[in-house]
Amino acid sequence: MREHQSRPVDRGEPAFNAPAVVLASIALFAAIHLWRVFLSEDADIAVLLRFAFIPARYDPASPYLPDMLGGEGAKVWTFLTYAFLHGDWTHLLVNSVAMLAFGSAVAWRFGSLRFLVFSALCAVGGAAAHLALHIDEPQPVIGASAAISGQMAGAMRFMFEAGGPLGAFRRRGRPAFSAPAVPLATALRNPQVLIFLLAWFGTNIAFGLGGMALSGETASIAWEAHIGGFLTGLALFPLFDPKVARFRDRADASVALPPRPPAPHD
Repeated sequence: MREHQSRPVDRGEPAFNAPAVVLASIALFAAIHLWRVFLSEDADIAVLLRFAFIPARYDPASPYLPDMLGGEGAKVWTFLTYAFLHGDWTHLLVNSVAMLAFGSAVAWRFGSLRFLVFSALCAVGGAAAHLALHIDEPQPVIGASAAISGQMAGAMRFMFEAGGPLGAFRRRGRPAFSAPAVPLATALRNPQVLIFLLAWFGTNIAFGLGGMALSGETASIAWEAHIGGFLTGLALFPLFDPKVARFRDRADASVALPPRPPAPHD
């Protein structure tokens, strides 16, 4: 009888591998936009007036205030709900691709719940930054770009580190997303991190100074919200990152405990 030896099967990396929470988020964005496509123009405007982030909503002297919908509650929920609306399918596609690339890395590392809360706070931070510079502007702000900018900031903190997906001695698969994140001051000495930062901020500043639009004549890019979301992500990353927390706890314990005396010899 001929003996057959089993060989391990190299399955490799899946061709499409994204966390369920990222896929669900993109599906929700698409479903909301598809629903808006079938609304009448007046009904869609009512959706924007109720759920988009509109800086003029917060100016008591704004002549546009009587047109706003949602009352006082909208002054709270629109800090987040604007992120679920998109200008067109191109806007949605660009954000979806960016979330698949950067949001997936953060979601694999944080887990679903931390990822959702982190992304929501980055969206809020982006809206707050935009409001600070456009307090009386009636132009609505929509899109998940601020949240995704925060995800980019979070991914930057570990993607280029040793053992990370894009760092030296990189690992494959899920372990790559667990690479230890060094303090931000140390990370900023990494040339890859600096290039990423310069490219990211340079692109957004160019959009701001050049007045570029993503699509259409009135759909200008809210670059201030992008920067606000990015800075929020940088600030919140150490608070949400379980890898950083465990590393810090071990470091604190090593400092607090006195050295163990040598064992006696016979």
